[in-house]
Amino acid sequence: MTEDARPLIVHVIHRLGTGGMENGLVNLINGLPATHYRHAIVCMTESTAFQDRINDPAVAVHELHKQSGKDLGCYWRFFRLMRRLRPAVVHTRNLGTIDLAPVAALAGVPFRLHGEHGWDNADPQGLNPRYRRLRRICDRFIHGYVAVSEDIAGWLREHIGIRADRVRQIYNGVDSERFSPDGARAALPGAATLRVVGTVGRLDPIKRFDALIEWFASRHSERGDIRLVIVGDGPERRTLERLVADHSLSDHVWLAGNRPDVADIMRSLDVFVLPSRNEGISNTILEAMASGLPVVATDVGGNCELIERGVTGELVSSGDRAALADAIAAYLEDDDRRAQHGAAARERVLRRFSLDRMMHNYDELYVAGLPLGLSPQQEA
Repeated sequence: MTEDARPLIVHVIHRLGTGGMENGLVNLINGLPATHYRHAIVCMTESTAFQDRINDPAVAVHELHKQSGKDLGCYWRFFRLMRRLRPAVVHTRNLGTIDLAPVAALAGVPFRLHGEHGWDNADPQGLNPRYRRLRRICDRFIHGYVAVSEDIAGWLREHIGIRADRVRQIYNGVDSERFSPDGARAALPGAATLRVVGTVGRLDPIKRFDALIEWFASRHSERGDIRLVIVGDGPERRTLERLVADHSLSDHVWLAGNRPDVADIMRSLDVFVLPSRNEGISNTILEAMASGLPVVATDVGGNCELIERGVTGELVSSGDRAALADAIAAYLEDDDRRAQHGAAARERVLRRFSLDRMMHNYDELYVAGLPLGLSPQQEA
């Protein structure tokens, strides 16, 4: 048999499950020209049924089953895998995989990229000294960086010390055909004739969905004509369930878990809200905008790069619950404003955040690094 001449790109992530970064990775693999590249995914821990969203059955998903804490065997398994696969590119993502860049270099992978996609609650501003030190140690084995927002690109330059010419900022794209105002709507529990406020995301403390439930509890005590929908799952689920129960809101708040019909649910909402402590670039904000929804979000991370204040949505200071409540109420009480901002949000997505633009930018990035024999660019 003739050997496949297409270069192999190995994408390294912590876990392949529901999430914004993971969704972007699947979109990338499905969207890049199949005639140009082959792909494989390496999960530090495990994969889930989320991998079924990959269109090409030839895309292999490898699980390293990393144990918590220091698991030296994981690095050996990754080294052996790289020697067997012999990829042209290894693309690690976020802090949890950056220390595999030196292993990829030792295994002879000629081009090594690292992507920064956002933050977690353990280090919401990216300023932890130990993590910054790890990034700087690994930097000598990395050729270039991808930042999903200008905010993250600036952080890489200013706080990690990466030269500007080694950082490429590429926005995530959104499937504007799947996420559209036109199409089926989900039948939300008890919400047929009511206004519905909703959000989608991993149930993690950094998302501050507890603040959204607290807002709803105070609002619902005044009037009962709204419902709250939170789609997603994660470590904060039980905390949020207890909060809903403590406020006796079980009939009015739907913690929907992970759902395959997110696009249908988006079309059933009136306002989308994301009260995070920090964000990279929120895929769910882009999906809400593509669905024709006005968005209320905290003015953190890359949110201001997506939302035009007073045009496609509103930005409020993180932790300012009064401002959050006022911004949501302004949309619930003004049908015309809600419709105008929702239409403007979709137009902005079509103009600036298309999947085609994202694919073109990543295609350029990979092509630029494919010639063999590159040496990492050392910091000046």
